Amino acid sequence: MMSMISATDREVVITRLINASAERVYQAWTDPEQVRQWWGPDGFTLTTHEMDVKPGGVWRFIMHGPDGVDFPNTINFKEIVEAEKLVYLHSGDENVENNIRFDVTVIFKEVEGKTELTMKMVFETAEALKEVIEKYNALEGGKQHVKRLEEYLARAD
Repeated sequence: MMSMISATDREVVITRLINASAERVYQAWTDPEQVRQWWGPDGFTLTTHEMDVKPGGVWRFIMHGPDGVDFPNTINFKEIVEAEKLVYLHSGDENVENNIRFDVTVIFKEVEGKTELTMKMVFETAEALKEVIEKYNALEGGKQHVKRLEEYLARAD
């Protein structure tokens, strides 16, 4: 199913209806073995160093681009409601000066056995969002990200 995407000056919202239960989609998002099989845009792979899905927990991982470039990432979980909501701070390489950080809320809403997935990202500044759109093609990458999740769930079940 198609992803809907909208962007304002500091915010991006991606919505996709996924043919799986909210519990199943949530598990794919929070289990390190499953998440490595779909996370990121097309062509990316993932190495998780640490994943502790709880308020105050941290997920450290590296996204490996198809061109061989590695992108270190850190997620700091703020709020967890199992199979309903994840709230976290997502940041890139913590060792660089221009580390872009953004708050993410992921909602898993079950609708007649399917899941309406809504991922809302709020950046610290309009400039930060503009940079990730222009430098990393983030809008297309976001669409590919949730499409890969749906494709993984279709294969896994």
